Amino acid sequence: MKKRRRKRLLYVDSSVFIYPVVYDPLALPEAARAKEKLSEIASGVLKGCTATLTWGELTWVVRRLFGPEKAASQGASFLTLPQLRLLKVDREVVLRAQTLLEEYGLKPRDAILAAAALENGIGKILSFDEDFDAVPDLARITP
Repeated sequence: MKKRRRKRLLYVDSSVFIYPVVYDPLALPEAARAKEKLSEIASGVLKGCTATLTWGELTWVVRRLFGPEKAASQGASFLTLPQLRLLKVDREVVLRAQTLLEEYGLKPRDAILAAAALENGIGKILSFDEDFDAVPDLARITP
């Protein structure tokens, strides 16, 4: 009997959700790759998670660029993405974020997202954001 290989949980940064909405996947390869990774998560090929804070980042960017209706629509799509696990942001995550901010110079939101991953034992992040490269316990994978 073959052993089934267990998929490792991958943290998905907000940039992966934002690129396919803000940029045309037919014109920008990064947007196409991000869209493909989200499809892989939805179908269960990849096991993905993100912090609840990502919803706010996505809807804020979309609202600013395209207005409240599109922001609401994208927020709803995010919340119903099959197979995506949402991680809570609590005191422990924010305390870890403070440390990451101090030690590696991360921006506050990036520090929270990195801390959410690390506090949940996740060592890989799918992201376009090179700022995460400063965190030694977090390996960034570019979509």
